[in-house]
Amino acid sequence: MSTIIFPSPIFGPVHSRRLGVSLGINLMPSDGKVCTFDCIYCECGLNKDFRPTLPRPTREETAQALEQKLKEMVAEGVLPDVLTFAGNGEPTAHPQFAGIIDDTIRLRDHYCPEAKVSVLSNATMTHKADVCQALLRVDNNIQKLDTVDMDYIYKVDRPVSPAYDVQKIVEQLRAFNGKVIIQTMFMTGDGVDNTGEEYVQPWLKAVEYIQPEEVMIYTIDRETPTKGLKKASREQLDAIRDRVISAGIPCTASY
Repeated sequence: MSTIIFPSPIFGPVHSRRLGVSLGINLMPSDGKVCTFDCIYCECGLNKDFRPTLPRPTREETAQALEQKLKEMVAEGVLPDVLTFAGNGEPTAHPQFAGIIDDTIRLRDHYCPEAKVSVLSNATMTHKADVCQALLRVDNNIQKLDTVDMDYIYKVDRPVSPAYDVQKIVEQLRAFNGKVIIQTMFMTGDGVDNTGEEYVQPWLKAVEYIQPEEVMIYTIDRETPTKGLKKASREQLDAIRDRVISAGIPCTASY
């Protein structure tokens, strides 16, 4: 099984299907995975298989490493399109997340003011006021919502906390008042399939309720830790995308 454990706190730049030339910011340890979900499709593997021994990078370490990398990119004349918080787990779970966002915006404004700041999150920390306020300061507040079916969530996304409640997550996403992008993984195989009407229709209803600025739908692109998972077809993604657009919400599909 091929898994990706990203360097920390900075990795890349890499080319993102959805975001362009992306300089990654990984707030998790560089030798393992720490996440509030344990998704069966995660390219970083399952939580139990990659327990870290190193600590998370501090706010100071993150700012120093980011500034050094941006200086190098400026000298090379190759600037990022986006600074993306992603990596080996949930970035908003870092205890200094809000301060790190402030540092990142300051460094972005100085070295690459045209670049966007993006956060890829699973929405499990949106109940925290400081996290929400920080997310409102970034350009792309990208939050995961694979489904509103709790059985599917327990089988596929596998939240670590037993208190996870997708209806509360939907309310928290709506509270961003449109300053949020919804990201959804559609896939089939191994007893899971969220491409059918019984999943798409309630998900679409939740999306309409949240009223995000955009929806990004995608499918499996790399090897997954759980075998038997399959990509949703282009036709399936296009049909779902078109339904979101018909609801008046911009939507892109990545294959």
